[in-house]
Amino acid sequence: MTQKIDLITEPVRLLFEMTREDNPRLYDDLIRFKKGTKRVNRLRFLAHEGLLAQNWMLVTAVGAAAQVVTAALPASSKVNPAIAGHVVQAFDAPAGDGED
Repeated sequence: MTQKIDLITEPVRLLFEMTREDNPRLYDDLIRFKKGTKRVNRLRFLAHEGLLAQNWMLVTAVGAAAQVVTAALPASSKVNPAIAGHVVQAFDAPAGDGED
């Protein structure tokens, strides 16, 4: 028996501020673009790639079966885990901010 799942389709809005000290690599990448759509799209792309890499890293933790799965993916789906790790780190909460 399948149930219909209602998905929330409201947009997510973010006010995002960072300095170079927060994450130099991400800052340098984003600062290349003027304020606006290009910068937002770049951040969106990096976040998407980070999510793909995070899922990919979970799959590789399973073991040898993951190598077969990732080898079968088209080249456009493969993600560099080193780069993606920086993206994931950019969205982590700052250490010692006092929030849980």
